[in-house]
Amino acid sequence: MKMFVEPDQIYLHRDFVDFRKSINGLTELVENSLERDAYTGELFIFCNKSKDKIKLLYWDKTGFALWYKRLDKHKFKWPSKINEQSLALDVQQLDWLLSGFDVLGHETLNYQSLL
Repeated sequence: MKMFVEPDQIYLHRDFVDFRKSINGLTELVENSLERDAYTGELFIFCNKSKDKIKLLYWDKTGFALWYKRLDKHKFKWPSKINEQSLALDVQQLDWLLSGFDVLGHETLNYQSLL
């Protein structure tokens, strides 16, 4: 996927969001819930509870831009089992998320030998 912006950082907001929120409501979440500065050009990703819609928010130096995607038949693989309020992604992981893949991959297994 060709990015429409080249953000310094990409952050996924872990908790599901009421999608009646628009730019002002999402900016408030960025600053209060994620404790990040919304005016840096970083890209923030939000998902609705049914996991069929996402919103991407970023500041482009002239104003906020809001990108919205709705899936008609599938769900986004949303990593809701993370402990942190946000998850930093790279451009490849964002592409995976938008393409329907899990951005976290396999869960780490911690085995210990009986020896």
